[in-house]
Amino acid sequence: MTDLDQLTQSLARNLKHWRAERGFTLDALAARAGVSRGMIIQIEQARTNPSVGTTVKIADALGVSITTLLDYEQGPQVRIVAPQEAVRLWSTDAGSFTSLLVGAEAPGPYELWDWRLMPGDSSTSDPHPPGTVELLHVRAGTLTLVVDGAEHEVTAGASATFEAKVAHGYRNDGTEPVEMTMSVIIPPVR
Repeated sequence: MTDLDQLTQSLARNLKHWRAERGFTLDALAARAGVSRGMIIQIEQARTNPSVGTTVKIADALGVSITTLLDYEQGPQVRIVAPQEAVRLWSTDAGSFTSLLVGAEAPGPYELWDWRLMPGDSSTSDPHPPGTVELLHVRAGTLTLVVDGAEHEVTAGASATFEAKVAHGYRNDGTEPVEMTMSVIIPPVR
């Protein structure tokens, strides 16, 4: 079984678990997440690999981190994630990528991400639930952070934080790769 097959199976199993845990019907989850009922059915039957955006919408609607959707077995209090176990969720032919390094659930989902954006590449995100906060630190290059249509330049060594309840994105307009670490804090589902 390939890594992608394992990811697909894990996502299917965990989506079913968390949908049942929250008491959501297919229609209720589809409405909360803003994705089609058919897409949720395909994911739960391990017949598709959804986009990162779709996965984030579903995780947000369930009030769990992407980490939880990909790996429900939490194990001991201390969880070490080896470099080769980080989950790469987005990549481009140019070499840009995002890797989910680790996540936690208490009191709401927390995620730690490693990003690389090659020159000319960008990634956009739909709004997250109200109360979601993103923090990022640029290690190399200059990031153009776009929040609700406003552009902000974040240079190497600088950090930024923002409420992610609006559309936002990350862009590399420079000539060298942007490398950054990002943390996403999502409020628990009420």
